[in-house]
Amino acid sequence: MKKTALAALILASLALVGEAFIFSTRNSHNEEIHRQAIRNDYRVYAPTIPDTLTFAGERVPLNIYYVRESLDRELVSNMYWQSNTLFIIKRASRFFPTIEKILKEEGIPDDFKYLCVIESGLQTVTSPAGASGYWQFMKTTGQRYGLEITAEVDMRNDLEQSTRAACAYLKSLKHQFGGWTEAAAAYNCGENGLKRRLEKQEEKSYYDLLLNQETQRYVYRILAIKLILQHPQDYGYHVRVCDTYPEVPFKEVTLNGHNIDLVRFAKQNNTSYKMLRTLNPWITTDTLKNKDGKTYKVKVPITKGTEYNTITHGRRDTTLIESL
Repeated sequence: MKKTALAALILASLALVGEAFIFSTRNSHNEEIHRQAIRNDYRVYAPTIPDTLTFAGERVPLNIYYVRESLDRELVSNMYWQSNTLFIIKRASRFFPTIEKILKEEGIPDDFKYLCVIESGLQTVTSPAGASGYWQFMKTTGQRYGLEITAEVDMRNDLEQSTRAACAYLKSLKHQFGGWTEAAAAYNCGENGLKRRLEKQEEKSYYDLLLNQETQRYVYRILAIKLILQHPQDYGYHVRVCDTYPEVPFKEVTLNGHNIDLVRFAKQNNTSYKMLRTLNPWITTDTLKNKDGKTYKVKVPITKGTEYNTITHGRRDTTLIESL
């Protein structure tokens, strides 16, 4: 009996060893297949850096190694933050025409539309510090440049008015610092902050300054977004015209009086309260008391805005976007 039991135990042990060997061999084989699949099928590419580059007509000194590597960092970050960058490309078709028009009218270089992109992603967002709107104005700065900001109205969220305010601010910064690149940096860290650093380090150029991490990356982030949006296919983004978000056709109507029920106002103009607030994100309440009796221009859709094909005029343009 003892010999029989021992033999059975030995056989069982040999079976387990055999199974372990088979499993190990199979697992090793599967790992090799997986490794080869990654090697053969998965690609991560380093972004292309141009030989020359300008911002607002000013040369970027790519011959300096840390300038080139700083740009490379932001290109990699935005090239491989695919969801965020893809949404920016989609939104740009809706918002860039208005921004470009105002920048041109105000004599601001077109490249500053990319500053708006990195500030807000072309959305009416609010930062933890309290900066708000497409151009991320702090309340005091927005009011200094003519934006109405109250409990009922926040014109930082109005694309046209906030863009004109940004233009006025950028002109002031350009006048103070002499260059558009430095104006962009000061837009991020404030004119006093940039002035102190320029004086302390005895420099004149943004690219030669040692700055806080956010401002150190700021202009390079603008440059990276500029390159990707101007050459999306070079950075892996193949977006068709029909994939982008169109401008919503609207007309302007006058809004005045006191204690205005905006839900009722929307219905009177053949739209919904949601659509009213979507087209006019500067409105922050459902009842406008308007104690000062001001008159506002409000956008309402030409259609009810619910039929996508109506907004896009049935467009089916599958051409790939080459530049934004």
